[in-house]
Amino acid sequence: MRIGIVGTGRIGSFHAAALSRHPEAGSLLLADADPARAARVATRLGATAAPGVDEVFRWGVDALVVACSTAGHPELVIRAVRAGLPVFCEKPVAPDLPGTLTVLREVAAAGGVLQLGFMRRFDAGYLTARELVRSGALGRLHTVRTMTADPAPPPAGYLETSGGLYRDCLVHDFDMVRWVTGQEVTEVYAAGSDAGPAQFRAAGDVDTAAAVLTLADGALATCTGTRCNGAGYDVRMELAGELDQVSAGLDDRTPIASTEPHGPPPASKPWTGFLERFGPAYEAELAAFVRLVRGEGNNPCDGRQGLAALRVAEACETSRRERRPVYLAELPDL
Repeated sequence: MRIGIVGTGRIGSFHAAALSRHPEAGSLLLADADPARAARVATRLGATAAPGVDEVFRWGVDALVVACSTAGHPELVIRAVRAGLPVFCEKPVAPDLPGTLTVLREVAAAGGVLQLGFMRRFDAGYLTARELVRSGALGRLHTVRTMTADPAPPPAGYLETSGGLYRDCLVHDFDMVRWVTGQEVTEVYAAGSDAGPAQFRAAGDVDTAAAVLTLADGALATCTGTRCNGAGYDVRMELAGELDQVSAGLDDRTPIASTEPHGPPPASKPWTGFLERFGPAYEAELAAFVRLVRGEGNNPCDGRQGLAALRVAEACETSRRERRPVYLAELPDL
């Protein structure tokens, strides 16, 4: 098997390293907008660097990993499925909802295979939480709480193309709400604050946000996120039912301190970022992609799953901007 990887920045080089260690992934062909960067990563991993994307397709691969900047995702995904290649694409498929719908229609028309990168589906804690909810161990689920807190804001240039806090960051939480509970979101009410660093106001974005989601069975979920959590990288999910409640993401590296006299001590080595926290999950999702390419497994996160999470993010952005509840039925779907 030969896998092409387009994009060898932070996440692309991480994926390349993970695939280079996989016993069944075969050889790798790397390309990047900066050919020198692709060459450096290829040399380090014993892979092959291509001068550009055209050569990746012309030289021939069995599957494609899309890990470049978001603007390049739509063209690459469509080109790959039209060429009959299975595609793994980091979220999002496209910068906005109309673009996502266009890509997914092209994938369907080509009969293509598209796996999206929602790595939390492969995290041990979230997997266990899902099993407990689905087994009925918690009883009727009534409350869900999620949070994603980055230790420091991203560069100002990143914000301009990120899509905003809901689409770029909290979309993972929205995916987890759906995936863990098995329920669709029917209504959202969201608010955001840009009271932090000036770069967020300049980009028309917010540095902190909160959303209340109503699920189809009547359960309520609150999702909060911030780019300014100096204590460290903090991603958690709490699920409360009539019989019990559990938390995913709470361990000895969670950057939170208890004020109780006999509470747990502060983390001595808090998580610093998403690659460190979810490293094993990223490797597991790529292993699932290799199985998918080999015809040995089902697609763990197809385009429709990504679309569903994005529609919640879009609804939240509309709610924040217009200061009103937004029903998911208001948004276009496939």
